[in-house]
This record gives sequence, structure tokens and C-alpha cells, in this order.
Amino acid sequence: MTDRRATKTPLALSQRALRSTDQPISYLMAQAVTNPHVISLAAGFVDYETLPGEALAEAVARVLADPRGARISLQYGTTEGLKALRKRLLDHMAELDGATPEALGATIDDLIVATGSQELLFLITGVLVDPGDIVITSWPSYFVYTGTLQAAGARVRCVDMDDDGMIPEALERTLADIEAAGELGRVKIVYIVSYHQNPTGITLSAERRPRVLDVVRKYSRDHRILLLEDAAYRELTFEGDAPPSIKRFDDGNEFVATVQTFSKPFAPGLKTGYGLLPRDLVGPVLDQKGNIDFGSANICQHLLLEALESGAYERHVEKLRQAYAAKCGAMLDALASELGGRRGGEVRWTRPRGGLYVWLTLPEHIDTAGGGEFFRRCIAEGVMYVPGEYSYPRDETRERPTSTMRLSFGVASVEQIRQGVARLARGVRAFE
Repeated sequence: MTDRRATKTPLALSQRALRSTDQPISYLMAQAVTNPHVISLAAGFVDYETLPGEALAEAVARVLADPRGARISLQYGTTEGLKALRKRLLDHMAELDGATPEALGATIDDLIVATGSQELLFLITGVLVDPGDIVITSWPSYFVYTGTLQAAGARVRCVDMDDDGMIPEALERTLADIEAAGELGRVKIVYIVSYHQNPTGITLSAERRPRVLDVVRKYSRDHRILLLEDAAYRELTFEGDAPPSIKRFDDGNEFVATVQTFSKPFAPGLKTGYGLLPRDLVGPVLDQKGNIDFGSANICQHLLLEALESGAYERHVEKLRQAYAAKCGAMLDALASELGGRRGGEVRWTRPRGGLYVWLTLPEHIDTAGGGEFFRRCIAEGVMYVPGEYSYPRDETRERPTSTMRLSFGVASVEQIRQGVARLARGVRAFE
């Protein structure tokens, strides 16, 4: 009798599965578990101490207090999401822009609730991108979305950033080069993390937002190129005022899809995001979502609606802004104390006004690659970072820098941040 457990005949995986790889954050999380003495400045998790347990307990009590309402919230919902929540979210997005839904050219039929904003990024990419199509991102960019593009078989072209975000002239040069090569028809998406970017912490300046959109409009010749605006960190602005969304400049709701989330400004455990999409993109995205989950968790949507209407959400966001302002300040002060004033300005870092991240650039001779000599030395010193290499998509026209890293101040305490930067600095000094 054949022992079926011993079979070595492989499954025939799809091309999509073969293009997909494990996310590097999984390796970093495993390192944190196996090295409990290590201070992690790597994970982009939110602050544990400020998670809204009490506010959610009150929301649960109110939602479940009425038997009929409880049954409704515990039943399946709709693929597009709870109507009352979608209406509230449309108003919320308009309020953030100092506008009305009418001024955005949008209705609740253009807004979708999803299982985190990452699901929307995945779905939008899936309905627009075929293998071999081109997606344009910033250099560097959000590495989890880079994995989505790899799985989709997309070719990625990258556009330079400076302290004001993606450079419009560089975007135009990239599109002109693609057009000259006869491949403009294959450009489907321009992707931008528009507020406090993951990984750099840089925000696209107010002045550049309409200019970037104008470039996308200009090169939408035979088909519309979608500007995919990832605004996950929009509400975590703790210094100055956040600029209007790129969506605010999209008259007629044609070119921009803006996605936001409750994971960063409220509670990631609720795993709920939402997006405002051009009308003709909504149907195809919902068709795909219907094939995956036919609607995100209904009870979570009812709880979030309650949090929005009671004011608990707004109060929590303000609490988070204060907490992250203190943590970011501690990280910037520690970097200045431990690594500032080094010869030739070889060590430099961004100075975010919101979000969770600082981008650190070391001298070129220090290779920050994951698993490399410097990375291992930092683990031995008791600190962990995200190697910058993960944030540079595979662009056939570029070589990845090798001396950058992402630091997160989201999870660690102020004291841990100071200690972590001091340990990192010891690693740097060991390689001078």
C-alpha cells in the first residue's frame, strides 16, 4: 500500500504564486522574537500603549445593546461596505480637505470599505495591471506594495524624490522616456504615498500635488493612467497642517484613487480601510472583492461608525498625534546626539512632520543589507532596523543604494528609542 504522506510529487504552482515571495518584514519579526533583548526600530506597528481598548469596549456595548441592532451587525454585510459608514467616511474625507463631497465630485457610490487599505491596493492593481504592464513609484517606496507589483508581474519604473516628495519633472521625464520607447500604453498606475511616506517620512508638498496630477493627465493619451494615492498616514500629522489630498485636485473624480485606513490612526486589529475611486473603477474592484470575501467584517464597520459618531475616533487620533510627536522628537534628538556632526555630512536623516518613520542614510561603504555584516553587528548590539534595500523596487534602469535604512518610532517607548539609536550608533562607529 502506498504511503501517501511520503509523496514527493510537487504541486504545480501558478505563475502568480511563483512570482510572489515572503515579505521581508516576516524575517524581521522572527528576529525580534528570537532575540528578545533587541530593541526593534523596524516594525511599522502602532503604539501599544495608546490602542483604544476602553473606547472600543464602550462602542461594543452600544452596538450590541439593542438585540435587533446586534443581529444586524453580526450578520453578513455588503461587498461595498456599510452604507451609513460609507456616507460618514465620504464626509470625513471631504472635511479633511476642507471641502464638501460635491466639491470632490464624488458620492458614496464611489467609496468602498475594504479589509485594510492593503486589500484595496491589491484589488486596484489586479484589475488594472497585466504581466508586463508598467507601474511607476517613487524611489524609494512602500515595500509591501512592491511585493504586490511583483506578484502581478508588473514592471516597475521609479521616480526620484527630494524633501518635498516625488519630483514632478522627474515623473515627466520618466513618462517621456517610456513614450519614446513606444510603451506608454503599458503604463497603468502612478503610485504615491502622499503623507509621511513609508519608508522616508516625507510628505508630498502642497505645491507639487496638482503638478504631479497634471503630468499624469498629460500622458493619459490613449487611456487614463491612474494616480493611486496611498494616504494611510494622513491623519498622523503632528507638526503643521496636512496639505490637501491629491484627490482634491481631481475635478470630476477621474484620475485619482485615494485609499486610507483605520489601522494607523485607530486600531489595526479592526483591519478596515476605505477608498474613494473613479466611478468606472468601482465596479471592477467590487467584482474582484466579491470573489475574495464578498464584504469586509460587518461588526468592525459598525464599531467604527460608532467611534466616528461618538467622537471617540477624533479624540484618539489627537492622542496619537501627541504620542508620536514625542517619540519622533526623541528619535531626532538621539540621532543628532549620537550621529550628528560626522565628517562630510555622511550620515543624514529625514525630519518627518507626522507618521511613524525616519529614513537614515549612512556612508556608502556601510552596507545595511539584511543578514549582512553590519546588520548582524546591530543585532549583536541589540537593535534592529529595516534595511533600505527592501524599499527600492526592481527597476531595470537603476541600481539600488546599499547604505540606507528605515527606522520606526511607532512601537518602542521614548527610552527604548534613545537606547536603540545609541546601540545603532555603536554599530556605525564599529564600521568607520
